Amino acid sequence: MPTRRTTLWTLFLLQALCCAYFLFDITFDLLLPGLNNPVVESDVIEALVTIALFFGLAFSASELRRMMRREDQITDQLKIASGAFSDLLETRFDEWKLTEAERAVAILALKGFSVLEMAKLRDTAQGTVKAQCAALYRKADVSGRLQLLSLFLDDLMADTLVPANA
Repeated sequence: MPTRRTTLWTLFLLQALCCAYFLFDITFDLLLPGLNNPVVESDVIEALVTIALFFGLAFSASELRRMMRREDQITDQLKIASGAFSDLLETRFDEWKLTEAERAVAILALKGFSVLEMAKLRDTAQGTVKAQCAALYRKADVSGRLQLLSLFLDDLMADTLVPANA
């Protein structure tokens, strides 16, 4: 049984051949209007080519609908995961009793910003950001940014954020 990819490429090739046939037919009719080539002018061949194009069109429409449904499902799953991740962040931050400044630094750290970049973004001294990071890591009971990130990745990889029926 051919795979979906093989079927799509086969139909693409068939449609390309059909288009080439019709282009050849039109070119032949325009350049040599007085000549009748029985192969090019065959109504049977034109009917078969048209039927092949219809099958390709129907299958393409079906695939397009299927891909659009799948895209909608993936978008919904991303929204669920994004919302759940935000909820998870807030829950953890509440459990660790982080201050607003520590929460802001935690989010920037999770996004991968350096201490210097965080200081510039927050318009504070690097020493202040380092102290806030140290307090954050102590409250989260981790040794640094990578362990902090791994806490959240572990939760995401546990498949608890995206329900099976979503």
